[in-house]
Amino acid sequence: MALLGSAAALEAYRHSLAGIVPLDPEEERSLAQRWKTGDEDAGRRLVEASLPFVITIATEYRRWGVPLEDLIQQGNLGLLKGALRFDPERDCRLITYAVYWIRAEIREYVVRGYRLVRIGGSKGERRALRAYRRTREEDPARLAELSGVSVEHATRLLPMLRQRDASLDATPDGETSPVERLRDPSPSPEELCQRSADGGAARERIHAAMAQLSSRERWIVERRVLDDEDVTLESLGQRLGISKERVRQIEARAFQKLRGALTDLAA
Repeated sequence: MALLGSAAALEAYRHSLAGIVPLDPEEERSLAQRWKTGDEDAGRRLVEASLPFVITIATEYRRWGVPLEDLIQQGNLGLLKGALRFDPERDCRLITYAVYWIRAEIREYVVRGYRLVRIGGSKGERRALRAYRRTREEDPARLAELSGVSVEHATRLLPMLRQRDASLDATPDGETSPVERLRDPSPSPEELCQRSADGGAARERIHAAMAQLSSRERWIVERRVLDDEDVTLESLGQRLGISKERVRQIEARAFQKLRGALTDLAA
């Protein structure tokens, strides 16, 4: 996966993906199985086949003001993490499984950069920042009055204004740096075993709960939750010949049934 650093590099990257052909389920499963046995070329082909989808996901987060090339790079890292954990023996496509990891990596990157990129991005935010530093005003209405932003905007800004950025590399008074004291995020062998057991039981409960839905409820939930791409209520309504609001009602009822069924099954 190439590093992206400019508009020209991004365009060249897009062009390099133009010839990628999606894998069919059997080919994908075969490549994944070969990768598990150490075939690095199979792993490369497996991951590269899903790279165009990462761009689609990354584009959804452009409104946060983060360069698209950075979002794509983080999404690619998420894809790789998902691919490393992908089990070809399960009845699931790689991109369906990896979309969680792609979104997680992008969202974490956006959140990490939000204070650095977004705070002070407008005149009103800069006035709010100066006013808060000067007065430590905690009332959103008063902060809005001092800075000229809306009360709603001031309410959203306050939690971030209260926080203080800290360097993980700082070593005050000769102590070890915070980054060296961070807990290893990797799960222990005991946690991995427990997750495996819990995962199997959870899948069984989900299948049992889904079986309690009507065919239309199950179809809507599958389209909204399990499809590779985001599906809108309006598009589902058009396919079913009903209104967007009616689809929303059916979806809400289905999720209510699922919550109840899963609670009963877990008891």
